[in-house]
Amino acid sequence: MEGNVHSKELAAYLLSQHSEQLSSIILATDPRLHYSVYVDFAEIMDDNPALSQFIFAKPTEYLPIFNEAAVWAQKVILADLKQCENASVKDNVHVRINISGSPLECPETFPSIGRVRVKHRGILLTIKGTVIRSGAVKMIEGERIYECRRCKHRFKVYPEVETRNSIPKPIFCPSQRSVICESTSFQLVEDNKICHDYQEIKIQESTQVLGVGAIPRSVPVILKDDLVDIVKAGDDVIVTGILTAKWSTDLKDVRCDLDPVLIANHVRRMNELKSEIDIPDDAVLKFKQFWTEFKDTPLKGRNAILQGICPQVFGLFTVKLAVALTLIGGVQHVDASGTKVRGESHLLLVGDPGTGKSQFLKFAAKLSNRSVITTGLGSTSAGLTVTAVKDGGEWMLEAGALVLADGGLCCIDEFDSMREHDRATIHEAMEQQTISVAKAGLVTTLSTRTVVFGATNPKGHYDPEQPLSVNTTLSGPLLSRFDIVLVLLDTKNPDWDAVVSSHILAEAETKNHNYEEDLGTIWPLSMLRRYIQFVKRYFRPVLTKEAEKVISSYYQLQRRSATQNAARTTVRMLESLIRLAQAHARLMFRNEVRRLDAITAILCIESSMTTSAIVDSMGNALHSNFAENPDQEYIDAKQERLILERLHLQDEFP
Repeated sequence: MEGNVHSKELAAYLLSQHSEQLSSIILATDPRLHYSVYVDFAEIMDDNPALSQFIFAKPTEYLPIFNEAAVWAQKVILADLKQCENASVKDNVHVRINISGSPLECPETFPSIGRVRVKHRGILLTIKGTVIRSGAVKMIEGERIYECRRCKHRFKVYPEVETRNSIPKPIFCPSQRSVICESTSFQLVEDNKICHDYQEIKIQESTQVLGVGAIPRSVPVILKDDLVDIVKAGDDVIVTGILTAKWSTDLKDVRCDLDPVLIANHVRRMNELKSEIDIPDDAVLKFKQFWTEFKDTPLKGRNAILQGICPQVFGLFTVKLAVALTLIGGVQHVDASGTKVRGESHLLLVGDPGTGKSQFLKFAAKLSNRSVITTGLGSTSAGLTVTAVKDGGEWMLEAGALVLADGGLCCIDEFDSMREHDRATIHEAMEQQTISVAKAGLVTTLSTRTVVFGATNPKGHYDPEQPLSVNTTLSGPLLSRFDIVLVLLDTKNPDWDAVVSSHILAEAETKNHNYEEDLGTIWPLSMLRRYIQFVKRYFRPVLTKEAEKVISSYYQLQRRSATQNAARTTVRMLESLIRLAQAHARLMFRNEVRRLDAITAILCIESSMTTSAIVDSMGNALHSNFAENPDQEYIDAKQERLILERLHLQDEFP
């Protein structure tokens, strides 16, 4: 009786708040499909607080009642739609509860995956994570109808998740008549077999919210009917459902335990919010005031920002500039035919041990809102890309580091120690930003819109006379995917060693300072993160005629000087130049790419050992330092004039 009362209340709520959704379902043409009615839990709380409490505390009982109420509400609406010939009541309707903006977003009902416990079993639970495995869509029997041979009572028996969706045989007659039927003999009604789409995925908590040394936990999620195949490996999702358990797989000499599993009611993809972080208005005001102060000395302002990158490492101006330009990136270009040219830049550090490569990798991961740090061998069996694994007799795709870092940053240490199958697919992942998979009958394409920041040691002693591919055992086509390749050679320089040792000793004596207010010295990590996200979000720099002329002339010079084998890499180099120039314009808080940005992009390319240098003035990137007065020294060093002369542009830009 109580269930009937609540069914009427739920139907009344649906009629008053969601009549448009129900009307569109009634007018749909295919009655065999499954349809969803999306309901906000916050609205149910405002309309009927007592009923919302029942839905939260007993979702196993009340969600099916909600679905039945949606069918009954359709019948009420259909009575007003008699003039529509194709209108019909759809029985396969599922009410999906969205808890966004409701009190259920509190930690008790929205815990991290690692904090899910027995107390969460049976309530409406919400968890957040990244899809690391995606199983195939299967068909399972949804229910069986049995008939009692004695009293002819018909009843439904549903599959049990605990026993891996097997449907148990009934042991007694559930008839509610005045005289209790004690029959144990039943027959199966064969004409009423109902099947459902079924898929299992596995989601893992984000490493960004874990403490040092914590192991990310994962939990399997069951998707049914209209929820199947809406997410793929690498997606960020928020899943609302009912926590239950199932018996683990039967293994010899292994105890069979109950494993937690979440039966999903609502799934929300969060891919569009991957790179979004909170940027308050006062922070934006600080950025604008900062550039107002450095209006006449823009390079000094830029260097103040760069000094906030990995401040514990002394100097290395070239590396810090390259890290900033890589994290900021350029603007993605899509032509009329739909062909995309990536906006993300890639950076590779090749250097001797002890040159700070891993320090830069870890700091860059902190600057990105979404990041994955791994080694060339890969953190899982999936390695860097993706692989097919067998779980419970079923083949599933397991996402690797590049897929999990989609929309963010993937830091790869020991880049030269990649697995063979990673070497074959990472070319596509870095350039086309997708991974095409055809393994174990699973054919799909996964997105890898990620910045790759790699670090590797040279093979033995670095020989400047040999090409980079020989020194690193990395192929030429793979090296050409990197926009900047910096070689850090630990050469003996007594003057440099004296400066570095003095800096380290001075740092040991200096107490920690709070640089939060004074952005003119060293930017703190929090402000640096906000600044990078802000300029990426709000600036889409366009090349000026001057910048186009400089970049075009440099490209043509490289084409003339390149050998036939290296000619194909200069096309990628042109795209890299444009990306780096756009990134420098963003770094300088501008919406146009000027000559200075193009010259800086050329200097970064010149620092790379993968091209034939036309300006031999960069020196060892390891020994590059910050200038005291960069704007004046930029003029005095005449680097710009030297580049323009080599490009035969000195008369056009006097």
